[in-house]
Order: sequence, then C-alpha cells, then structure tokens
Amino acid sequence: MERSLSMELVRVTEAAALKSARWMGRGVKDEADDAATTAMRTVFDTIPMQGTVVIGEGEMDEAPMLYIGEKLGTGDGPGVDVAVDPLEGTDIVAQGSWNALSVIAIADKGTLLHAPDMYMNKIAVGPEAVGMIDINAPTIDNLKAVAKAKNKDIEDVVATVLDRPRHAKLIQEIRESGARIKLIPAGDVAAAINTAFEDTGVDILLGSGGAPEGVLAAVALKCLGGELQGKLVPSNDEEIERCIQMSITDLDKVFYMDDFCSGDDAIFAATGVTDGELLKGVQFKGSKATTQTLVMRAKSGTVRFIDGEHSLQKKPNLVMKS
Repeated sequence: MERSLSMELVRVTEAAALKSARWMGRGVKDEADDAATTAMRTVFDTIPMQGTVVIGEGEMDEAPMLYIGEKLGTGDGPGVDVAVDPLEGTDIVAQGSWNALSVIAIADKGTLLHAPDMYMNKIAVGPEAVGMIDINAPTIDNLKAVAKAKNKDIEDVVATVLDRPRHAKLIQEIRESGARIKLIPAGDVAAAINTAFEDTGVDILLGSGGAPEGVLAAVALKCLGGELQGKLVPSNDEEIERCIQMSITDLDKVFYMDDFCSGDDAIFAATGVTDGELLKGVQFKGSKATTQTLVMRAKSGTVRFIDGEHSLQKKPNLVMKS
C-alpha cells in the first residue's frame, strides 16, 4: 500500500468526527451516526484507491452507504479491504460521554476477516503481554499472566469491561481476583487500543462486544504490537447459519491476530469525537475546530498523533444544519 494513504485516512476520520461531534449530548444517536457516515463517504470519493467495504454499516439492504461490498475510492491505486465504523459509540455521543471515535482500518485486498454482525468474546492486551493470554483460560489465569508480564501485583492490574448484564459473572471473577475494573458504557475499540498505551492505565480488555469492532481493534493492535483473541458468540439459528456460510463449523474456533488480518501491512486511523483517555474529542472554537487523530501503519510500526485545526468558514459543510 502507498504510505500516503495514511494521511488520506486521517482526512476521512477527521471529517466524520467533525460532523458527528455537532450532535454531542443532544440525545439523538441516529442523527450523529448518519452525519458521520455521510461525511466519511464523501471524503472516500477523493482517495486514490480501489477499496471494498468488508466491515461497514450493514448489508446493502440495511445501509444506504458504507455497506458491505460497496466500492470506495477513485478507482485508481491499490486494491484494499476497508473496515469502517464512522461513529464508534453512538450512545456515547448522544449522552456526551467519553471515548467516542471515528474509525477506519484498511489492509491489502483479501486480508481482513469478514466478521459477521454478532457478538464476539474478546481478550486484548498491549505488547508486554503478547503470547501470555489465552481466551480459553480462566479469567484469574489471564489476569495473573498480565500482571507478571507487566511486573505488577494483580491488585494493580486494570481490566476494562463493557457494563452489561451479560458480564456479571466475569465482573465477579475479576473482583474476586483482586484486580481493578473500569466499566465502560460502550466503545470497546477504544478500550482495546488503550491496553497498548501505558498512560491510559488500562492493562487488559475482557468480555463480549461486536465482532466487526473486534476486527478494527485487532488491526489497531497489529500496528501497535499488541494482541487480540476472539470467539464468535452466535445467539440464534440465523447467526449460526451465518457462521456456517463463512465456513466456520467449529463455533469454539479461536480467532488470532493472523485470522483478523492475514497480511503484513495495514493502516489504522481514529479521530476522537468526544474526549477519552487517549484522544481529545472535537473542540469548536468560533470559526475554527480542533481534532486529534491516531494513525498507525503495521508494516513500518509508525504511530502518529496528529492535531488538526480546521477553518469552519472554508469548510461550510461541517456546520450543522438543524
């Protein structure tokens, strides 16, 4: 892939973040998501690539744009798989809470997992604990392994878990181990990425969330040298059939990093929509707005934080029309 695509993707996530941030705290998640999706799709039309959406807003009959199978880019340049979440954390934005992101991952054509839209059990860690975790192992064993890898007492380990009733047993197990917990309302892509950055205070992500988000998080951790393991959790016969259509007959199959992204090159970009541990959200200041973006490439190991300042007078499309 062309190195210049990294900066092109920054333009895409910035536009989606700027547009959706206008809806922060207004209690309307669908409007925020639509704004991010429309802005993202518009900028994609200007990028020199031959992209195909493999993780998107749904099937063609479910989404008007950024649907699975949609072609993106100018039609020139490299062929790439595209995974997008224009607004990771729609409820977060509606409530004005933390860690909403606009997210993109691309990789060489045919290398990203076409994850079905269902739940996936996940475990994610940063570089220090790579090779030390096992999604099939008891919770206490994984927490001890991370503590050892990071030279911490288990009481100092922080596990991030989505605050859901389905995680009651998991939360109890973490508490009984002595480890600490950060419960989050949404946004497990951000939570997985945070495990790779010491300053966030997060050591491990545990629990189930969306499978498509698992692919996005895995690409990010591939760029950062971290690790994510996952297992699909179909909840009905229809979802089981989708697994079979993907040639997944063993529902206990563990997805490892090479399953999520089989190539040696991938690019990940995320722009903060609301403030989080890692990225600041969009700030509007009169005729200007500021953004903060994380962009990474797996092949080179480059990690960049990019602060952007945007003239709203020169980008009138970023001004919300009520």
